[in-house]
Amino acid sequence: MATLSDIGVSAGINILSAFIFFIIFAVLRLQPFNDRVYFSKWYLKGLRSSPSRGGAFVQRFVNLDFRAYLKFLNWMPEALKMPEPELIDHAGLDSVVYLRIYWLGLKIFVPIAALAWAVLVPVNWTNNTLELARQLRNVTSSDIDKLSVSNIPEYSMRFWTHIVMAYAFTIWTCYVLMKEYETVANMRLQFVASEARRPDQFTVLVRNVPPDADESVSELVEHFFLVNHPDHYLTNQVVCNANKLADLVKKKKKMQNWLDYYQLKYARNNSQRLMVKLGFLGLWGQKVDAIEHYIAEVDKISKEIAKEREEVVKDPKSIMPASFVSFKTRWAAAVCAQTQQTRNPTQWLTEWAPEPRDVYWPNLAIPYVSLTVRRLLMHVAFFFLTFFFIIPIAFVQSLATIEGIVKAAPFLKVIVEDKFMKSVIQGFLPGIALKLFLIFLPSILMIMSKFEGFTSISSLERRSASRYYIFNFVNVFLASVITGAAFEQLSAFLNQSPNQIPKTIGVAIPMKATFFITYIMVDGWAGVAGEILMLKPLIMFHLKNTFLVKTEKDREEAMDPGSIGFNTGEPRIQLYFLLGLVYAPVTPMLLPFILVFFALAYIVYRHQIINVYNQEYESAAAFWPDVHGRVIAALIISQLLLMGLLGTKHAALAAPFLIALPVLTIGFHHFCKGRYEPAFVRYPLQEAKMKDTLESAREPNLNLRGYLQSAYVHPVFRGDEDEDDYDDDKLRKFEEEAIIVPTKRQSRRNTPAHSRISGESSPFSGKV
Repeated sequence: MATLSDIGVSAGINILSAFIFFIIFAVLRLQPFNDRVYFSKWYLKGLRSSPSRGGAFVQRFVNLDFRAYLKFLNWMPEALKMPEPELIDHAGLDSVVYLRIYWLGLKIFVPIAALAWAVLVPVNWTNNTLELARQLRNVTSSDIDKLSVSNIPEYSMRFWTHIVMAYAFTIWTCYVLMKEYETVANMRLQFVASEARRPDQFTVLVRNVPPDADESVSELVEHFFLVNHPDHYLTNQVVCNANKLADLVKKKKKMQNWLDYYQLKYARNNSQRLMVKLGFLGLWGQKVDAIEHYIAEVDKISKEIAKEREEVVKDPKSIMPASFVSFKTRWAAAVCAQTQQTRNPTQWLTEWAPEPRDVYWPNLAIPYVSLTVRRLLMHVAFFFLTFFFIIPIAFVQSLATIEGIVKAAPFLKVIVEDKFMKSVIQGFLPGIALKLFLIFLPSILMIMSKFEGFTSISSLERRSASRYYIFNFVNVFLASVITGAAFEQLSAFLNQSPNQIPKTIGVAIPMKATFFITYIMVDGWAGVAGEILMLKPLIMFHLKNTFLVKTEKDREEAMDPGSIGFNTGEPRIQLYFLLGLVYAPVTPMLLPFILVFFALAYIVYRHQIINVYNQEYESAAAFWPDVHGRVIAALIISQLLLMGLLGTKHAALAAPFLIALPVLTIGFHHFCKGRYEPAFVRYPLQEAKMKDTLESAREPNLNLRGYLQSAYVHPVFRGDEDEDDYDDDKLRKFEEEAIIVPTKRQSRRNTPAHSRISGESSPFSGKV
C-alpha cells in the first residue's frame, strides 16, 4: 500500500515529467519547420503562412531568437486570452462546450475541496481507529488513510458531519449542473439561430423506404414527398452502396503515395533505377522497377474504379432503401424530421440528416432491418468484454506491486526493496500499468459502434463514449476498489470471523484512494502534459513532408491535427467526476489532485483547440445531455457507496438520512431532462420559421436547389456529377405550376399533387 512518501515520489516524478514535456514543447513549437504541426488550425483556415519561406537559410529551420525561449510557458496565458464568443467563431460550439466540461469540474470541486478540507479532514484526523486496528487486527493502512472516514470509530456521532457534508456536496453539484445545463442550452439555441446556412438545416434522412416493383427508390421517394409535402419538398439524393468503390479509391491513394515517394527519391538521385520486391511487405519475391510497378498499379486501379462506378450507378441492387430528402425551408425539414410519416411506424422513418462532413458513409449501406440484430450482438459482446477484462486488469495490477514483482521475478527482490525504488513502484507503477493496458480499448469500442450501424461520426463517438464510461466504472473504479481491497486485506480476512469481513471491507474501500491518486497523477498530470507534444502528428508530418510532398496541397494533406476526440476524452473526464464525488466525503485528500487535472487540462486543451485541432463536425453541443446524465450517475453512485460505508460503521441513526439523497437527485435529473433536454433533441418550429423569414428577406433570389443538389453526394462521386440543367426560371415555374403526379403504379396514376416527372427518374434526385 502506498504511503505518504510514495505519493510524494510519484508526485515528483509526474510533475517533473509534465515540466519536461512543456520544455520540449516550448522548444519544438518555436522552430519554423514545426510550425505546421503546432499551428495547423491556422494553416487550414488560411490565416497563417510558413515562416520558413523567407530569411536566412538557417532561420528557415531554427529559431535563433533566444528571447523567445525565455518565455517557454507564455502559451498558457495566451490560450486563455481568446474570449468565448470569438472561440465559438474560430473553433465551433462543440469545442467550446467540450472545454466547459473541464470548467464545470473546477466550479464543482473547488468549493467542495475547500469545504471538505476545512470540515472533514480535521474530523477524520483527530481519531486513532486505524492505529488500533493495525495493532489488534493486523489491518494495513497508511498515513493518508488517517485523513479518511476509515479513521472514525464505529457508532461515532461524528458521522453526522459526513451526512451534512454529503447533502451540501449534492446541493452544490446539482445547482452548478442546472446552471450549466441552462447556459449550454441557451448557447445551443443562440448558435443554431445565428449560424450560417448549412445543408443539414434543410435535409432529412429517410430510411426503410418500402420496396415497390413499379418504381425505383428515387421515384418512390419523390412521389411520396410530393404527395405528403407538396408545398415544401425540393429534391432528394438516394443512398447507394459505394463501399467497394470507396475501398478502391483508398487503395489508389495508397499506391499513388508510394509512386510519389519513389519518383521523389529517383529525382534526388537518378544514378540507378529503384527496385521493389513484390512479396509480403516487400521482404521477398520478384524484383521489379518500383516506378513502373506503381504506375501500372495506379492505372489498373483507376480502370477498376471507373468500372465499379459505372456498376454502382446502373445496378439497382446497389441502391439502398434510404434517401437524403431536402426541403425548401428549415420549417418544413423540422416538421418532417420530428413527425411520423405513415401509420406504419417502421416505414418511412425520418431523422435529421447529419451535416455532410459528419456522415459516416459506410454505414448508410447497412440495411435498416439488420440494425436491431447488430446492436443486440454488440450489447452482448460489450458485456463479455467488460466483465472478462476484469481478469487481465487484476493480473496486471497484481504485478504492479512489490509483492507481485517479487513473486514473478524473485531475483529483483534486492532492487525493489530499495526505499526509493519501492516508492516509485508503489506510487507510480500501478497507474502507468493500468493506463498502458487500456490503450487499445477506445479503438475496440469504436469498431463495435461502427458495427452497430450509426450513420454519423458524432453518434459513433457518443455511443463509444457511453460504453467507455461504463467500462471505466466497472473495470477501473469498481474492480480496483473491490478486488484491491479484498487482496490487500486478505490476511485479515483469513484470521477473523465471517461476520467481521463486511466491516473490514467497509474500512478498506477508502484506502484504495492512494491507488487513484497515483492514477490521477499519471493520467491526469503527465498524460495531459504529454498531449501537447503531438508526437505522432509531428513524426508523421515530417515523414510525409520528406518522402511524399510535391505541392502545397500535398503539404496541407500531410498535416494531421486531430480533434478533441470526444469518444476518449469525455469518459476520461467523467472518471474524474466519479472519483471526486465518491471520495469527497470519504477521503478529501484526493480532491487537490483532481483540481490540478481539471485546471491543467482546461489550459492544454484550450490551446490545442485554438491552434491545432481541426473540427471534424459540428453538432451544436448535442452531447451535453450525456455529459449531464453521467455526472448525475456519478453523484448517485457516491451517495449509495457512502450509505454502504456508513452501514459497515454501524451508524444506524445517521445512515437512513442519506436515503433521501438518491431520490432527490433522480428527481432533479428528471426536472432538468424535461426543462432543458428538448433544446438538444428537437428544433423549435418557431426558431426555424424566424430563420427562414430572415433569410428570405435578405436573399429573395436564393437558388436553394443548386445549393442542396450535391450536398449529400457520396465523396467518391463528387466532381463527377452532371452539370445542373435547370436554371432559376425553370425552378420558379416548377414552384408555381400545379400538375398531376404521374406514377407507374396503376392504382395511383391520377394522384393529385405537384410534379414535373413523366415516366422517368426525377432529375432532382441523385445517387449518394
